Amino acid sequence: MAFVLPDLPYQHDALADLGMSKETLEFHHDLHHKAYVDNGNKLISGTEWENKSLEEIIVGTYNPTSVAQNGIFNNISQLWNHNQFWEMMGPSGKKMPSNLELKINDSFGSVDKFKEEFCAAGVGQFGSGWCWLVQEADGGLKITKTENGVNPLCFNQKALLGCDVWEHSYYIDFRNKRPVYLKNFLDNLVNWENVAERL
Repeated sequence: MAFVLPDLPYQHDALADLGMSKETLEFHHDLHHKAYVDNGNKLISGTEWENKSLEEIIVGTYNPTSVAQNGIFNNISQLWNHNQFWEMMGPSGKKMPSNLELKINDSFGSVDKFKEEFCAAGVGQFGSGWCWLVQEADGGLKITKTENGVNPLCFNQKALLGCDVWEHSYYIDFRNKRPVYLKNFLDNLVNWENVAERL
């Protein structure tokens, strides 16, 4: 069964007033994300992974000893990452639910401290990659960063929030100002209700 490009959960211009333009979403979703879907389907066709779930393919093809992952992993992992990314943002859901705020305060000391550490992880990711708020198997929260398409599934973690720090995610709107993009992501774009539902 071939994977398909999911529709955005909002219109392409829904985030424009919040710092992510229609043009960015047209390039990022309609071109970049679609390429991961198309390439991933081609690469798994006729292989042992053809009828597996995204999650099974990611875990099964990840190589923890190599930064340079194989083509199947790279495309399928990025397909999954972007599926999550669009859901983690939205034009509504700006108020952080109390259960999530309590968990973040317990884990990081304050919401402001969490945002500071999350931004630092994104800024500190050299080259392309992601920064994440994850929940460990023991229930604890942690901020991580991963190179290229690597994601929390590779480490048996649950992705609560992820921010794409590949240049295609922010260069149209923020040029080379990755720190400004990250701050805007947390302040204006995150759907905190979606994040809380992942706990």
